[in-house]
Amino acid sequence: MSAPDLSICIVNWNTRTDLERSLASLRNADVEISVEVIVLDNASQDGSPEMVRQRFPSVILLESRENLGFARGYNRAAARAGGRHLLILNPDTVVHRGALEALVGFLDSHPQAGAVGPRLLNSDGSLQFSCRRFPSPLAAILRNTLLGRLAGRDRFTRAYLMADWDHQTLREVDWVSGAAVCIRQEAWKELGGFDEHFFMYAEDMDWCLRAHRLGWRIYYLPEAVITHHIGRSSDQRMVAMVVQFHRSMARFYRKHYAAGWPWGLRSLPVVGIWSRAGLVLAQTLWAEGRDRVRAWRGHRP
Repeated sequence: MSAPDLSICIVNWNTRTDLERSLASLRNADVEISVEVIVLDNASQDGSPEMVRQRFPSVILLESRENLGFARGYNRAAARAGGRHLLILNPDTVVHRGALEALVGFLDSHPQAGAVGPRLLNSDGSLQFSCRRFPSPLAAILRNTLLGRLAGRDRFTRAYLMADWDHQTLREVDWVSGAAVCIRQEAWKELGGFDEHFFMYAEDMDWCLRAHRLGWRIYYLPEAVITHHIGRSSDQRMVAMVVQFHRSMARFYRKHYAAGWPWGLRSLPVVGIWSRAGLVLAQTLWAEGRDRVRAWRGHRP
């Protein structure tokens, strides 16, 4: 039997409702290519595996006894995949009709492309900035510290997000979000999948940078559309996820950029990253405390 055109890999952690909606969108997409769907469940406690078995018996279900995180989870799912291409897909996504065919068709007609990302939409239908430029160490300092306020940090943020472009046309880009990215199986294997030192966050950016260095090209394809209800898993543990995000960004800098900086200045981008982490944590804890007070007041007799 010939290999499927596409292996869709989904890693789930306690997002049963979103996962069910995502799998339903795949089933209802009326795809014209051969597809297999693989779900790796990261030790969910919300009945996700049972739901998959009952409602989607054709899905290949892998169950982990522990939370492997994003990179390890997708590596394990991809190891089971037999498709010519892989679609790394978050469980909090809804795939629009025609998106899968567009992504596979693009890779088939562009042999130099290692990966292609779709146009991602927020829950309200607005554009989600899913393709970006690689962050520079200087931007890490200027965006996240007092120096950034003096230098006008908004322009660094806009440059990083590629906000100077309407995202309506095909374009070669630095990297695309791992929430939904179609990867050529050959490129995936050549790079050895995601770097498992990244538990969650930045593994997609790291993969794309390594792909560029091996001569692969990364593209953004607006004709393929997927809605991404962002942050459903991470919202369950906001403080831990804030810490994990900034830890991953610091790791990315140390892995790819630190050696090129003068020894005495190498710590500055890391200071910028963790300065931002402190600010975001303070805002998160304040918001959580405010919400608890409001809830307490609302339940007073």
